[in-house]
Amino acid sequence: FRLATGLPCPGCGLTRSWVYAAHGWWQESFASNAFGLLVVAVVLVLAVVVVVRRVRRTRPPRIDRLLKHPVAIGIGAVWLAYALGRLAYAL
Repeated sequence: FRLATGLPCPGCGLTRSWVYAAHGWWQESFASNAFGLLVVAVVLVLAVVVVVRRVRRTRPPRIDRLLKHPVAIGIGAVWLAYALGRLAYAL
């Protein structure tokens, strides 16, 4: 992203945040990217739901319906505002 635009990546620090979270370093994870822990939590909850539904032999949740949910759209909007704020701060 930086190579193409000259601007810092809006999602910069997410991967580092996930690595810190995997090691249990919550403060470092949050400092790298505030949304890293949220993404980890969402992925873990979704994985548990899918496994439980598979065990019960029911259909797993549809990702397209989950992404269209108002809460998901709200989180996406807040992440976008956060990313733009970080971008403006870096300039």
